Amino acid sequence: MQHRIRTAALAAMLGLPLALAAQDRLKTMPGYEAAQRIAREAPAAITGGASGVTWVEEGRAFEYVRDGKRFRFDLSQQRATEINTSSADGPGRGTTLNPGAPDRGRQFESTASPDGTLRAFYKDRNVWLSAGDGGDARAITTDGSLSDRVKYGTASWVYGEELSQRTAMWWSPDSGKLAYYRFDEHEVRDYYVTLGQTQLQTSLDTEAFPTAGTPNPAVDLFVYDVASRRSVRVDVRSGRAFDDAAVGQYVYRVSWSADGRELLFLRTNRRQNIMDIVAANPATGACRVVLREEWPTGWLASEPRMVFLADGTRFIWESQRNGWNNFYLYDLSGRLIAPLTSSTTYEADRLVKIDEKAGVLFYTARDGDNPLKLQLHRVGLDGLNDRRLTDPAFHHTVGSCIANLGARPEQPGAPGRCGIAPDSAHFIDVYQTHDTPPATRLVDASDGHVVSEIAKADASRLAAMGVSSAELFTFTAADGKTTLRGLLQFPANFDPARTYPALVGVYGGPEFGSLTARETFVAPSPLAEYGFLILSLDSRAVPGLGKRTLDAIYKKLGQVEIDDMAEGVKALWTRPYFDKNRVGIFGTSYGGYTSVMELLRHSEVFAAAASSSPPTDWRNYDTIYTERYMWTPQENAEGYDAGSAMTYVKDLKGRLLLYYGTADNNVHPSNSLQLIKALQDAGKSFDLQVGPDRGHSPMNQDRMMEFFIDALKR
Repeated sequence: MQHRIRTAALAAMLGLPLALAAQDRLKTMPGYEAAQRIAREAPAAITGGASGVTWVEEGRAFEYVRDGKRFRFDLSQQRATEINTSSADGPGRGTTLNPGAPDRGRQFESTASPDGTLRAFYKDRNVWLSAGDGGDARAITTDGSLSDRVKYGTASWVYGEELSQRTAMWWSPDSGKLAYYRFDEHEVRDYYVTLGQTQLQTSLDTEAFPTAGTPNPAVDLFVYDVASRRSVRVDVRSGRAFDDAAVGQYVYRVSWSADGRELLFLRTNRRQNIMDIVAANPATGACRVVLREEWPTGWLASEPRMVFLADGTRFIWESQRNGWNNFYLYDLSGRLIAPLTSSTTYEADRLVKIDEKAGVLFYTARDGDNPLKLQLHRVGLDGLNDRRLTDPAFHHTVGSCIANLGARPEQPGAPGRCGIAPDSAHFIDVYQTHDTPPATRLVDASDGHVVSEIAKADASRLAAMGVSSAELFTFTAADGKTTLRGLLQFPANFDPARTYPALVGVYGGPEFGSLTARETFVAPSPLAEYGFLILSLDSRAVPGLGKRTLDAIYKKLGQVEIDDMAEGVKALWTRPYFDKNRVGIFGTSYGGYTSVMELLRHSEVFAAAASSSPPTDWRNYDTIYTERYMWTPQENAEGYDAGSAMTYVKDLKGRLLLYYGTADNNVHPSNSLQLIKALQDAGKSFDLQVGPDRGHSPMNQDRMMEFFIDALKR
């Protein structure tokens, strides 16, 4: 309190506004105006590109927006004409909005039957049924209770967070049956998050939160028959008890077969290296395995894509069974009809369109001249005549035409409207690289020849602003053999005769491609204008390098990926303009973890870190995510110790800024508090920002940049 009084008195004597003396320091620092200019002007400096491409007239034409005007391209005339429209690219043109989506980790609490006559809803930890208008409500389960820690019609929080389970009740197509979850959480420990700490009175957010190595909630499925008013328990573990080895420790992605005769779901063991597609008889609860996947040296993708064909019995299944991501065609009997892709040197990436009439599948694959450049392929639904349709010198984006495809959460699907014509004769290709702005062209979908160039973004104004292109470079991972990539961005008016500090923006989680090297156009970073080089780095955790490369990080989070990214920085040490003694790193969530671990494990590389909302010890985090990559603390104590930030606090040499939100119900405040205590006990100096009543969130970027300028430039 006395310090605050002295600061106010000094500000008054100097004639300074108190707010300016205490806050908004960034505005007084070199580079602020330049950063604001880049943030303001750079987006508008890239002109001429096409957006909002939409096929019309059954594929005889398409419309798009360029520089705020809408055009129509007629395929027969091979030319574009401007068209008048009151809404050039507003929501509603192929855009699906989802108001009222459940909160993070939660599920929708009601669902209407397909025929609209009934509504199932969650109330007081039980499933209720009513008429479509809400009348005649009755409970169809009655033993759900807080005291017994049993609930129906909703899911454990980690199912929503880690398995994307947004629903917990599922109607059969004929509206005659309702499947629903039951969770028994009596062995799961609660975690308490204090809410309203800025108010006069606080409250508690209480959640059954299974941390790594502790008991999971026991999951079951039931099917209610509307006509008989009876429920049948589904044998989700095929008669096996709920234990760690049971394939059925996790049960999710529940749906009905198209004919309503079977209930379908995925199930895995606790280790998540065995997965079954299961079909259940809703009348008896008996289950049969449609197919099984296993990967004993690591983990299986938790949410592989599974898309049914029109007959409702054949489906395309995504698998990494041969060490590379590929697609396979099955039917519900479990018969493999055909491997649609079978690469063993690159990964098939995303499904784009299934044209059953033509008997072809369009998909993207990582077989450009580097694995970052996605290419469009077409292949027969018999797996024959696979053909790449795009130029491997570029990264290609073609909007998906598959409704409700979903996406693996660590690898989101390509945004935008369907890019392939209704007759599959042509596609709209957006092509680019890290240093080539996006251009759009019309391409023949049979052989890949370019029909017409539609639009090309012009980034020449960036050069006039003094901005130079980002550089893609390669380096060798810490294993001494794996080739990885990084991106380097420069401040405007970069002078190679000077030396510059660097900042690394990072996420770093397994199979996430965010804040890594990429071949989409890299716009200038305002942060560079404070006088920094800006880096994004790969590790062996990035997608696209094959399953056996990912195995290197299994049971070693906080080690392999951390050491790899340090090698990426070291690869720049020999450049005369790169100041190896002034490198900082920042990120949020897993990126916050990566940041603090880099500073602690590699003090020879990093001089400062800004860490937001970091998990600091994997023993604190949930079972589903953590054990997928680390197994349990009981079985991998050495890995958990090596992946804990607290293990290395004695080695802290650089500057550290920590941030956490007091209402974070994902990466709990205990993570940061444990690290803070360890740092204090070790007598280490560090900086701290707290977000009162904020959830899982990043620190204020202006405060972060003040920290880095103080730490690395003064």
